[in-house]
Amino acid sequence: MPALRPLAGSAGFSLLELLLVTSIIATLSMVSIPLTAATLDEVRTAMAARYLEGRIMNARMTAIRRSTKVALRFEAVDDDYRYGEYWDGNGNGVRSAEIASGLDPEIARAEFLRRHFAGVTFGLHAGMADVDGDRSTTTDGVRIGSSRILTLGPDGTATSGTLYVRGRRGQFAVRILGATGRTRVMRFDPGSGQWTVP
Repeated sequence: MPALRPLAGSAGFSLLELLLVTSIIATLSMVSIPLTAATLDEVRTAMAARYLEGRIMNARMTAIRRSTKVALRFEAVDDDYRYGEYWDGNGNGVRSAEIASGLDPEIARAEFLRRHFAGVTFGLHAGMADVDGDRSTTTDGVRIGSSRILTLGPDGTATSGTLYVRGRRGQFAVRILGATGRTRVMRFDPGSGQWTVP
């Protein structure tokens, strides 16, 4: 088999060809980085919503097992919420004053979602409709009543409401159905402008 010989006058790539290839690679890199960052944010926000759902379900099982009320209390801190888990120590429900006095003791130390999921907080992105279609001006992510205490009863019931979890771009909601104490995670689809069950 004869050896391949370079064509006459071709000694490699020209400077123009190298610049063209380099610019194509740089452009593709810049396009792929934001897509990857957006995907990571979406995954991280989804994981935070599932983690929160797991905490609620764990508190529900603790309430059933202990035959007493267990609650997650959400405390506003700057533009986010810290939440802790407490049980009803005197049989009249979990109350903020009784948490402060020690009558309703802490089961699990209060924490922020962002401790486990960087960039994720409680909240609703500005201008976004909530799961009920309301486009109010509030971006508050904890909608479980004025006391901000999500109570789970020994009979499996719970406080009804919605907890909104947002990342830099991603938006999820954890719905709590009071009569059954069940939860449902929902995702806001920016393409359709609708809340969907992932």
